[in-house]
Amino acid sequence: MTSTPPHPSAFLDIRVHEEDSLRGLTAFCAGYECDEWRAEQLAYHLIEWLPEFALTHKEIETLGPHNVVRLLSKAAEVIYNTRTASAEHADKRGEIGEILLHIAIRQVFKSIPAISKFYYKDSANNTVKGFDAVHVVATSDELQLWLGEVKFYKGISSAIRDVVKEIDEHTERDYLRSEFSLIANKIDDSWPVADRLKRLLDRNTSLDEVFSSMAIPVFLTYESRVIRDSNAVTEEFRKKFDKEVRKHYKAFSDKNLPPEIKIHLFLLPLKLKSMLVEAFEKRLKSCQSISGL
Repeated sequence: MTSTPPHPSAFLDIRVHEEDSLRGLTAFCAGYECDEWRAEQLAYHLIEWLPEFALTHKEIETLGPHNVVRLLSKAAEVIYNTRTASAEHADKRGEIGEILLHIAIRQVFKSIPAISKFYYKDSANNTVKGFDAVHVVATSDELQLWLGEVKFYKGISSAIRDVVKEIDEHTERDYLRSEFSLIANKIDDSWPVADRLKRLLDRNTSLDEVFSSMAIPVFLTYESRVIRDSNAVTEEFRKKFDKEVRKHYKAFSDKNLPPEIKIHLFLLPLKLKSMLVEAFEKRLKSCQSISGL
């Protein structure tokens, strides 16, 4: 196994985790504190991950006491500009979901981020097209390519509907070839497994070979009745939580998913999406204000 870089300690509790060779489920829980759903604490955890999520491999390699403030501010600016984003911006964008996906595959599968697509945005408040995460899981003789999809939604039915449609579109041959070319051009040559990933993404490599080395992590959020109607993690809460996430996993698994590609579903039930969005944006503004620009 190639060593994985250190990352912030885990915040989200894993209440359900199961997997086989092609399908899997991990359900996270933010928990409660003093009878309140931990939206503020989760928002802080998202900020902890900003440098790794938004900066390049070279920048992270140079991160230290001499530049930590400047690079944290830069990472925050890369997400979106809170000063110029439109008023309805926060509730419609998916950046929080993409950070959550990044955290999930790093925490659960010890993945290594391959590129930061946010770094290459051509405008501060543009959304990023294509896969929502590009990571690898590397061993001495195998390289798995993890290409993620996210729906940071309020409703689970619409989240499942839209992500299944996206998986179908994003596994078509022409789309994959185009994405592989874009990803390969952004790989930092100093990144430890750059050569191995470039060989896998090369046009001369058969897609059959890529599919056998490819996984799609899917991260879905939704507003949950179980989370809303509780204020502490009790035995009753655990049973209701387990029942709810397994029902949604079955609804997802029953869809027409690509049979030859490993797909792992991550679920994070929320009390209210707006609580997390507001708490995150407040902290993002603080980070962006450091630069004073």
